[in-house]
Amino acid sequence: MIKFAIIGQGHIGKRHAEMVRRNPGAELVAVCDVLSKSQTGNAEIKESYYQSVDELLNQHADVDVVSVCTPNGLHAAHALKVLEASKHVVMEKPMALLKSDCENIIYKALQNHRQVFCVMQNRYSPPAVWVKDVVDKKIIGEVFMVQLNCYWNRDERYYKNGGWKGTQHLDGGTLFTQFSHWIDLLYWLFGDIKNIQAKFQDFNHENLTEFEDSGFISFDFVNGGMGSINYSTAVWDKNLESSITIIGSKGSVKIGGQYMDEVEYCHIQDYILPKLDATAPANDYGAYKGSANNHHFLIQNVIDTLSGKTTITTNALEGLKVVDMIERIYSIRKSDRKS
Repeated sequence: MIKFAIIGQGHIGKRHAEMVRRNPGAELVAVCDVLSKSQTGNAEIKESYYQSVDELLNQHADVDVVSVCTPNGLHAAHALKVLEASKHVVMEKPMALLKSDCENIIYKALQNHRQVFCVMQNRYSPPAVWVKDVVDKKIIGEVFMVQLNCYWNRDERYYKNGGWKGTQHLDGGTLFTQFSHWIDLLYWLFGDIKNIQAKFQDFNHENLTEFEDSGFISFDFVNGGMGSINYSTAVWDKNLESSITIIGSKGSVKIGGQYMDEVEYCHIQDYILPKLDATAPANDYGAYKGSANNHHFLIQNVIDTLSGKTTITTNALEGLKVVDMIERIYSIRKSDRKS
């Protein structure tokens, strides 16, 4: 039985808690948030509840792994505390807001012989698993071009006054909070990028965030081929799409839908698209929706890895690379939120 604790009880922290409770190979021992049980809507939970990370770690030496589900800018500090207490750590995306912080986390994990699991649950979606196979086995041939489109709505229903979302130091930017999952898929499928060019714009978030809401990014893949990312959270009312189009020497593929959850086009030489399992629905937060609801796969991977049955689906070095790619993209961004 793998014993879990969870730091942070916002939407995603509660998702982690529920997935741990449902798994017969796991036990949720404690949760933590700076807010009280009633303020987080946890008045009825049976697990131990703390408002201090230090107190949780001091009181529960038996905990095996801790999920860090706090605001982005706090991920690194909380992960380091967990690792210093000799616990394994599950890190919600992004791993951190700086590559250097990711390096510190990896160093501390190595020092203490502990594992770091990065949350990139979209890798488990059937279309993502399928296209990984198509690319890795060169079924699509040499990759010429890749286009990633991410068009979501994030308005005043999401960015609450006085909250951490929208702040530079705790949120970090649209690519970190909304679209790091999709940048992870780019890296997972095609590897690192170079020769980055970008243009950013803030269309309708001037009074809601401290950063851009939209951007065009172009680059070359280190492994060959070129790519682009077009993204925005300025879409009116609801999310429009998250899609990826791949042009290869032997065919073309497009995975689309609001959350990259369906194969919209597949035309590959001497190839028939197999029947894929249904994709899990998006995380539904009422006024807005997020990425795929695949956290049960993540929790199972943690249990299986710590039980010696498998390896980490998204390891710390991969988490670092996503942060590194976003950091290099954002290095082009000017202080006036436009470039």
